[in-house]
Amino acid sequence: MTDTSRAERFSLHRRDVAQQIADAGGGDLLVVTGLGSTNWDFTAAGDRDLIFPLWGAMGGAVPLALGLALAQPDRRVLCATGDADMLMSLGSLATVAVQAPQNLSVAVFDNERYGETGMQATATAHQADIAGIAAASGIPVTATVREQAELDAAIPEMLEGAGPSVFVIKVRAEPLPFVLPPKDGAYLKDRFRKALLGDAGIV
Repeated sequence: MTDTSRAERFSLHRRDVAQQIADAGGGDLLVVTGLGSTNWDFTAAGDRDLIFPLWGAMGGAVPLALGLALAQPDRRVLCATGDADMLMSLGSLATVAVQAPQNLSVAVFDNERYGETGMQATATAHQADIAGIAAASGIPVTATVREQAELDAAIPEMLEGAGPSVFVIKVRAEPLPFVLPPKDGAYLKDRFRKALLGDAGIV
């Protein structure tokens, strides 16, 4: 029988993971965060103009990040999203594999829960293996990260290695305070485009 409570005992904490990735990525990393917890995690790690947080767009993080990576091939793009968001858009992994942008990394913060609707168990609390699905889709670099030593090895690959890559990071299912990014979509779009493209980005 599947132990759906195991995520409550995972050793990695999502806010710590986000902080480590943000610190290693520096100010030039282009970040797309999926709705919900990864938005809050990266805001807690330090909100900045080159983070684009999605509000209410479940399943949209990887497709948006893919488009950004294709449009900006000389910039590293990180998509940080959750297992529920990733499960909503598994087909996007096949498209990532076909397009094969070497500058795109996907970090799936997998707490095996639907955090927005009451912490119900997702399919990854059972048999679903997102890293396995990514590999079967044709993505060349995939891994499941469970311990700090594995995270230490994964972060340089995530930020500097040839992609596309998908790293599923098993993070503890735990209640955390909200640290919300701005909610105005037009403002977030203009903020990101201006930081990336200059004043021409919002004309």
